[in-house]
Amino acid sequence: MNIDNSPAIWEMVVVHRVFRREFRLAPELIRQVAPGDTERAGTLAAYLSEMLTGLHHHHEAEDKLLWPVLLGRVRLESDLIHTMEEQHERVAGHISALEELLPAWRAEADADRRDRLADTLLDLHEELLVHLDQEEERILPLVAEHLTKAEWDTLSEYARAQLPKDRLLIQLGALLEDATPWEQEAFLALMPMAARVLWRLVGQRQYRRECQKIRRRTVVAFHASKHT
Repeated sequence: MNIDNSPAIWEMVVVHRVFRREFRLAPELIRQVAPGDTERAGTLAAYLSEMLTGLHHHHEAEDKLLWPVLLGRVRLESDLIHTMEEQHERVAGHISALEELLPAWRAEADADRRDRLADTLLDLHEELLVHLDQEEERILPLVAEHLTKAEWDTLSEYARAQLPKDRLLIQLGALLEDATPWEQEAFLALMPMAARVLWRLVGQRQYRRECQKIRRRTVVAFHASKHT
């Protein structure tokens, strides 16, 4: 695939890996919090809030900029696209339930809310797996055929614009963690030189510390980029 002239659908596959990984890990991280440990609850609540907000904006970009375009160009697939929209609504319901539970659990770290959070996260993860698999198998081929690179880039830029500026290196680390060497190179190639240098000098260490704080274990060996 010529990534210079075609929609870079591989980007969405990498983003999806982040959601699969984090919402797979999150239920057990929550269950491990001892009742009354508000410090740990606060750490994980902040992490979860960021992930839920990221998932919301990811789906919001598709709702605003992807589904309407596909509905106008691929009418024979309208049932599939409406199924995607319905899956988004179910995911949004789980996000709302989690956001309602989080503040009180963060403040009290009680066992009941902890377990309800973990159970709801399991439900969200299960719903996400079905949605993301179907999106990759059936929607991304339609994107490659029916959207221009400029239209796809607008979708990507919308999602990136929602990211807090002080968390960009952490978000980059999350993307690169499970990326292949080629994908890592491709993502870094999209960044200005100054940002690539900052990632090499500061970002990698920041992301490893973040993983240690959230998962309580060190992870991640990043591919050495030829772009820095």
